[in-house]
Amino acid sequence: MHPLRLVVALAAAAGVSLPAGAQDVSVTFGGQVRPRFELRDPLLGAPESFVSMRTRASVEADVGEGVGLFVQVQDVRFWGGSRSTLTDFSAPNFDLHQGYLQFQAGDDDWFTGRAGRQRTRLGGERLVGWVNWTQQGRTFDGVRLATDLPWGRTELVAYKLAESLSENHENDGDFLGLYSVLRNVGQGTLDAYILYNRMGGDASTSQGTLGLRHVGGASTLSYRLEGSYQLGERGGSDVSAFMVGARVGSTLADGKAALTLWYDHLSGGTPDADKAKVFDTLFATNHKFYGLADLFLNIPVQTDSRGLQDLALKGRYTPTAKVPILLEIHAFWLSNAQGLESSGHLGEEIDLTVRYLHSSRFTIWGGLSYVFRDSAFVEIGRSDQDMVWTYLMLDVAF
Repeated sequence: MHPLRLVVALAAAAGVSLPAGAQDVSVTFGGQVRPRFELRDPLLGAPESFVSMRTRASVEADVGEGVGLFVQVQDVRFWGGSRSTLTDFSAPNFDLHQGYLQFQAGDDDWFTGRAGRQRTRLGGERLVGWVNWTQQGRTFDGVRLATDLPWGRTELVAYKLAESLSENHENDGDFLGLYSVLRNVGQGTLDAYILYNRMGGDASTSQGTLGLRHVGGASTLSYRLEGSYQLGERGGSDVSAFMVGARVGSTLADGKAALTLWYDHLSGGTPDADKAKVFDTLFATNHKFYGLADLFLNIPVQTDSRGLQDLALKGRYTPTAKVPILLEIHAFWLSNAQGLESSGHLGEEIDLTVRYLHSSRFTIWGGLSYVFRDSAFVEIGRSDQDMVWTYLMLDVAF
């Protein structure tokens, strides 16, 4: 039987024929279908269009005494990826997206523990995020413990990135993190975190990331300040890198509009430097921060280890509650232009996004981006062509 049919059949059986001893089990089903058409010009040197699609099905059960489980499967594919469903029915893109058991304890469930495959986002997803924009998303295998008390929330994560199953475990990978959010600090919250990631192999990594993040506001103003420092070893080189980010915004027109000024600086070095000075964004949702066209998903590689500066102006206008319109204008520079003929100016990007909220379960997304490339793009080995990216996405979920 096809794996998806098996899951659906088991879920249906659980919903209609629970055994006598399990009548108090609460079961909830969920699903999502999200096709997305994209056109990129250029992509690998030529215009390219395609449709990708995410299909998810989930079952969540509360078995009592604070114990529950969640299982979510997904299929991610390109339309036309299976040339014939009569001969290709093995579903190679079908996978377990999440599968974990959960335990909650104490008054108001102040303690939560999860073990298994799970998605995780910390803070604003600048270093650890779901990456929900991608059809596949990101999940981790491991354990997460969290406390939620009146003064704040603390999460401890211990995830396995790679398991070699060899005697010396030299190719193993791990990610550990402690993330705390303190409430009522000034006009907002203060986040403090310590993250550690390790990966074995030829280009071994053993680095730590320390940081603070303050989010607050008053009346129509809001702001965010964040700074991180990295140290340790990456690819055989000592690490000394930093990231700072600032944002200030204001709501206008009785809340129908908003304007935000945004600046990020990710430190960089040069490709032949003895010390790794480029900041590593770890497991971030970079789609949210450095332009929607996704030219900077891998900061060390896609900036030639020279880091990135991003100055952006972001606007939102909501003519009706169902139609928010968003406009972003980014200007990009390398953080370190040493040895280049240019000033390190990479170019500008304009992103227009329109959403139609048909209902709480059905949304239509549309977007158009244009990237104006400057000479620094060529100097770091990337394309010298301006780029157009547009998409249309349907999202139905329950």
